[in-house]
Amino acid sequence: MLNLRYALLLGLFLSTKVLLSQEYKLHGEIINAQAEQVPFANVLMYKAKDTSYIGGVSADENGKFLFQAVKSDSILVRASYVGLYSEYIFHFLNKDYNLGAIILQSDTNELEEVVVTQKRPTVNRLADRLVFNVENTVVSSGDSWSILRNTPGVIENQGNLLVKGKKASIYINNRKVHLSENELQDLLEGYSGVNIKAVEVMATPPSNYDANSGAIINIVTSKGLVAGYKGSVNGSYTQAVFPKYSLGTSHYYQTEKVNVFANYNFSPKKEIFRSGTGVNYKDENNETYSSWFSNSDVITKSRVHNLNTSLDYTIDENNKLNFTSNVVIDPNKKNNRLLDAFIFNRNKTLDSTFNSLREVDTDRLNIALDGTYERNFTKLGSKLTLNAHITSFNHSQTQNLGSNYFSPSGNLTRSFSFTTEEEQDITIFTSQLDYEQPIGSGSIETGIKFAGINSDNLVDYYNFQGEDQNVTAALSDNFEYDEKVYAAYLTYINSWDKFSTKIGVRGEYTDAVGNSLSLGQQNNQNFFELFPSVFLTYAPNENNSFSIDYNRGVTRPKYQDLNPFRLFINENDFSEGNPNLVPHFTNNFNFNYTINGEYFIDFYYRDNGAYISPLEFQDNELRIKKSINQNVLESTSYGLDFTVSKSLLSSWYFYGYASFFYEDETFLAIESGNVPYKNKVDGVYLYLGNYLTLSKDGSFTGEISLTHLSEFIFGSYVQSATTNLNIGFRKNLWKNRASISVQIEDVLKKANPRMTSKYLNQDNYYYSREETRFLRLGFTYNFGNYRLSNNERAINKNERDRLKD
Repeated sequence: MLNLRYALLLGLFLSTKVLLSQEYKLHGEIINAQAEQVPFANVLMYKAKDTSYIGGVSADENGKFLFQAVKSDSILVRASYVGLYSEYIFHFLNKDYNLGAIILQSDTNELEEVVVTQKRPTVNRLADRLVFNVENTVVSSGDSWSILRNTPGVIENQGNLLVKGKKASIYINNRKVHLSENELQDLLEGYSGVNIKAVEVMATPPSNYDANSGAIINIVTSKGLVAGYKGSVNGSYTQAVFPKYSLGTSHYYQTEKVNVFANYNFSPKKEIFRSGTGVNYKDENNETYSSWFSNSDVITKSRVHNLNTSLDYTIDENNKLNFTSNVVIDPNKKNNRLLDAFIFNRNKTLDSTFNSLREVDTDRLNIALDGTYERNFTKLGSKLTLNAHITSFNHSQTQNLGSNYFSPSGNLTRSFSFTTEEEQDITIFTSQLDYEQPIGSGSIETGIKFAGINSDNLVDYYNFQGEDQNVTAALSDNFEYDEKVYAAYLTYINSWDKFSTKIGVRGEYTDAVGNSLSLGQQNNQNFFELFPSVFLTYAPNENNSFSIDYNRGVTRPKYQDLNPFRLFINENDFSEGNPNLVPHFTNNFNFNYTINGEYFIDFYYRDNGAYISPLEFQDNELRIKKSINQNVLESTSYGLDFTVSKSLLSSWYFYGYASFFYEDETFLAIESGNVPYKNKVDGVYLYLGNYLTLSKDGSFTGEISLTHLSEFIFGSYVQSATTNLNIGFRKNLWKNRASISVQIEDVLKKANPRMTSKYLNQDNYYYSREETRFLRLGFTYNFGNYRLSNNERAINKNERDRLKD
């Protein structure tokens, strides 16, 4: 079977070599608003799928231009000349074509006392992705986080961005953003939407992305061509239970050959997280004999420093270098949890109480370095890219936990306390070679990749006071994990008449070893798998398009989840790692119908396989509750989505999204006789977004959005319904050199859910009260040539995404 898979992969590589080359010409003329020809204007061409640069020409003395030998593709064309710009023109090129006259107009950012007419957002369905175009629209007047959570096909739930019900990876210009959910939201809230050209949503990514990528949301930023310097300072103040603020500065310098970008953010925070749990422990007759209820307040103090740098160097017109770094320093983070618990007996009479205090001190350092060499060949569209990456991640933590137990009358009956020290060092190295080549009327993309991961983890338990059967020094452990992944892929892309297609396959060989030195347990994984992907789009006319796609993917466990360590809330409530976790494989199907770029109907079905899920179990005999990540037996998801995206008035853009979905997970109920149990839910997600232009010059904008999510499942839990109403306003000042904003989140105070797990002999719940309601004030000031677009990059490494807070 293994030889057959290798033969299939090799055959796909070789079969494309027999195709013949086919290229086309594209021409037109450049005129201004007075219909006068504009000589020597610049005309640039980009790929529509990812806005990557194809080439550029200059018009002649009569304003005429000509592109020769352009391969068939969906393209974007834009012209410019000394402060004059055209709109981006989308065209599917499958024959010699005359674009006609392209009209140059003044850049609206340069105008002073005129009315700015903003474009309406548009949505394009390409073979492998949905593209939400927002440049120079009312949507782009907000921040990047608002744009993402309002993008068609994207669901926001508890700070996570989901596509088809599963968490999506975030990219900026095809480079991945590797931050925690909170850090990612902070980053995007501070990144102005005016820098965003489009947002791409890939529910089933093509084969050139790692099979472990899952769904992808890619932010495409505008590109500047003018030399100069620009900088900005920004800050925000947030009033929730505790006040918070953040400060940042960005600097960008561009010459003909060198682009340099640097960004620094400092975010000191004091946050409170209130939660409550309840557990009804059952006897052999499945009757409650003991009920435990607790409430806790968690106060976290952190001072996060985030530094990003990027250097682009153009050796010549065909050779480019890029170096990118990202440093996150989170020193001396303090997390204190005070818990009060009440225990009732079978007769619902108070039996005892206890309180626990957990103090955690954490230091975290995350350094990533990335280098890329890009070579463009003489033949248009031929390109070779070489990338190398290294990540060094260090996490150290000290935990002190103590509990005091009392009789109903308040007398101290016993005490117990202990200390843990944890150290984690993770090193990631990857190297990748990619090649693109036009062949016949289409093109191929192929590449190879190596990823090596080493994770060394140590935990020590000591300083025990009192006794408890759940916590002993024997829990100390040293866990080592080594993983190597070798991958190769091939993708063929072509378009003809009213069809476009993208077919690819990726092969990955995994060699992984997990070794618990203290427990003497070793887990080996060696396997080779193929991951095919197929995308097909049919557009019978300009107002209707159909697309269908399929891909197979894999999700590997996060490094920390493999550690057989325990993290305690108290000695009776803890989470536990699972070194026996194995990757799970998914099969994803999607069918989409688009009407006039404003109405969308999507149906999806996903076989999630042995999905890695967080499961909560109560041990009724020992009266403990533990959370453990486990491979479920099977899991499926399917749904039907409806989207409306259009301007109702010139000053009112409306976006509505409704998703009707089904989710299930069948897992082994290890505390209920090891019987299989299916947790399932039928749900609906509704989003109503309203973007308002509140001034004639477009400098004052507003946003009102309402989100509702019915029941949802998280492993063994069912999440209750949540509703979130948000209101925001933004005012640009001094010819867009500065802006102020105000945002009110969770106006109705209904954004926090309750989680319930009730089946067989399990009966427990959990609720959280995070700081979802707040008032945020923001200010940004741009200096230098602030209309330049920078070369900011995130680091595109799927392996880093498996790091976990």
